[in-house]
Amino acid sequence: MLILETIDLNGIQSLYSISNRLNLNYVLPNKVTIWKLRNNNPLRKSYLNNDIKLEEFDALVKITVELSRYLYPYIREILKSKEDIEENSVIWNDFNRRFIELIKERFNLESMRVKKVLNQTENDEIIIKSLLTLSFCISNKGYQKLKNFLFDF
Repeated sequence: MLILETIDLNGIQSLYSISNRLNLNYVLPNKVTIWKLRNNNPLRKSYLNNDIKLEEFDALVKITVELSRYLYPYIREILKSKEDIEENSVIWNDFNRRFIELIKERFNLESMRVKKVLNQTENDEIIIKSLLTLSFCISNKGYQKLKNFLFDF
């Protein structure tokens, strides 16, 4: 989700709008609920140790897929800019800079996993894999693909 939030500057508002559009209000009734679920990640600074229910996990996957569909042109452009770094370096560099800023702002910088993400050589690989995964989940079976990927992760 952080990759999508890097692209979409409206972040939590977009997640909440999509939640409403997908009629997921019974699972995600407000922005605070979404925020709490996002903070269930142990790598975050404001980590909340809550067990995510299966219906909450499914709702987050559905929102991620829908937001990926909406942001796909941007995802494709970012991937293309990395491929042709000499011509489109501004797009890749802006995306990468914003991603790093969000990591530093929201994540525990003492964690080895976070340090790995902040390492420039590892960072590019992680970002590309994440963008490709989001690209693959925009298909008709995107929900199931992303869900399977996350369970295998």
